[in-house]
Amino acid sequence: MTITLRSDLLTVRADSLGAQLTSIRTNQGVELLWQADPAVWGRHAPLLFPIIGRLRDGKYTVGGKEYAISQHGFGRDSEFRVVEQSDSSVTFQLEESEATLAKYPFAFRLQVRYTLEGGKLTKTHRVLNRSQEDMYYEVGGHDGFCTTLLPGENMEDYYIEFPGLKELVPFGMDEHNFFTHSDRAYPLEEGKLFLPPQVFGLDTVVLEQMPVRQVTLANRKNPIRLTMDFEQFDYLGIWTKAAPQPTNYICIEPWTTLPECAFTSSALEEKPGIRRLAHGAEEELSYQVTVSGI
Repeated sequence: MTITLRSDLLTVRADSLGAQLTSIRTNQGVELLWQADPAVWGRHAPLLFPIIGRLRDGKYTVGGKEYAISQHGFGRDSEFRVVEQSDSSVTFQLEESEATLAKYPFAFRLQVRYTLEGGKLTKTHRVLNRSQEDMYYEVGGHDGFCTTLLPGENMEDYYIEFPGLKELVPFGMDEHNFFTHSDRAYPLEEGKLFLPPQVFGLDTVVLEQMPVRQVTLANRKNPIRLTMDFEQFDYLGIWTKAAPQPTNYICIEPWTTLPECAFTSSALEEKPGIRRLAHGAEEELSYQVTVSGI
């Protein structure tokens, strides 16, 4: 089921399958969200839950027991129920099932709410622990944004601004694409990372504990700017699929938790940044995307 939200500046669409955004379009008709070309990358903005990233052999442990789960978890491929809807807001809900309990041994309720106000779109994750024991989880975004909005543009016209930073010190990556510790610094051009991020020789640029948890995607050929604020998320990923031909999207990904790394164990409880909820406890984590220059 596709839900449409409208403001005086934007029209936003979201799908109950995966509680995923499928369109962010200006009222002048410019599409800002990647349109899931299956020949390049067949998703728009998948929800990452209850894990983030890939696992060694696709498995992890919790309480010493081993479970198998797919990369980024099952949230992005699950059918959510719509529990609230208006012209400017929608709330999707997912609860545990026999299928999820086989992969993730917790009873939970996950609500994903989108709220549109003018040029600002807020995504809120509300997680409730319905289990009797402590529940561990990860949640994150994987939002893909277009980098050729108008004719005559290409990826090299686009950049990401990092307020207050002169250089980036991302995690390294081993031959299996698991993250490693690194102290290598990459200078920015007046706080700007020009795209694509593979100029660093990394599949994904992953940063932690940024002093200002805000980035802006902008370009040299039109005034449209897209700013993401993610104060409640400790990690940020920046990714686009490596391909023989240039791609025309970039993913900006706020994460609560660091994916499994070369220096971490497979125990969910030990993941850097892991979220823990006591029985009956719940919490909300939000990030915002603000579009300007339209």
